Amino acid sequence: MVFIENGQPIDHNTVISTVVKHMYVFDYYIREDNKLEFSIKDSHTLKDDFQKLLNSLKSYEMIATLRKNDNYLTVTVGNISLHKTRLKDWMPIALLVIVIGIVLYDGFLRSQTISGEAYIKDPWEMAMIYTVSLMGILGIHELGHILAAKKYKIKFTWPFFIPGFPGVFPTFGAVIFTRSHMPNRDVLFDIGFAGPIAGLIVTIVVSVYGAAISPLIPIEQVDVLLSESQLIKLNPSILMLGSYFLAGKIVEGFTPLMSPIAFAAWIGFLVTFLNLLPAWQLDGGHIARAAIGKKWHKRTTFMSIITLAGLGYVIMALLILIMNSRSPDVKPLDDVSPLSKSRRNLFIISLFLALLCAPFPFSFNF
Repeated sequence: MVFIENGQPIDHNTVISTVVKHMYVFDYYIREDNKLEFSIKDSHTLKDDFQKLLNSLKSYEMIATLRKNDNYLTVTVGNISLHKTRLKDWMPIALLVIVIGIVLYDGFLRSQTISGEAYIKDPWEMAMIYTVSLMGILGIHELGHILAAKKYKIKFTWPFFIPGFPGVFPTFGAVIFTRSHMPNRDVLFDIGFAGPIAGLIVTIVVSVYGAAISPLIPIEQVDVLLSESQLIKLNPSILMLGSYFLAGKIVEGFTPLMSPIAFAAWIGFLVTFLNLLPAWQLDGGHIARAAIGKKWHKRTTFMSIITLAGLGYVIMALLILIMNSRSPDVKPLDDVSPLSKSRRNLFIISLFLALLCAPFPFSFNF
């Protein structure tokens, strides 16, 4: 008698019969930690069979993992241990209110610059449009994760928005914590992929509108405004430049500025780029872990760190390096079944999108 369900012991035979019902078992034993480990045969229906096993074990409040050891596969069964956090339920709401206030004030400050006064004269009107744009980008990003998690019945927290500094960088995005295990690589991929793609769609819309209301100034005025600290140079992405072309703002003899709304899109592209990097436990890290496995995920993490440092985001590179040493990746319960072919293709697309969203080493003004 090893496993406990609602305070009652469950006979080993119950566990064994449940596993045998779904998997091809040729051996099993009781481990020192009181978990049951089964040696099983591979099959073309392994992914579906293991998912059915997980569903059956839920009624006993147990869970299983599927791993490959040398030349054979093992299924280990034990009690469910949910991911616990010390975060309080009121914290997401409090942080959301704080971040909205910071973003609104940041928009008010930007609306009074040369980039913000050209088309929308009322600073508070510009600030509100800016707030809706930026929070919409970040909110839809998180909503993408939430909807994907709900689809697969993965338990999660509400988004925790991270406050920034008005006048500099108003928010550092948001994070969601999962409270249950990822059953397989497909689920890990889908939840990681859904957020950046949802956010990117909104970012592109905001970028086109932000470019359309961005003012043009004669090239000869740029150096003067820079010397007076009225402009700051930023590195745009390919997609942001495309928005300015689409809006007709690339005119010979003039320099397009970056309106506050365009700056919200710039943050959106930067957040998407960072999240699509195949590193650590970023969204792109989950995508890469699901697509190419633990070994190559580790390599792409260090490649991403080098890329960030090369682009000048040294603090972010150091943060990923430090956090990666503590919690390098997320292991799905089924870490054997390969990712579907369509998702492997989407992994390549995600890397291409990261390239399009990356800030390139040429400057822009706002």
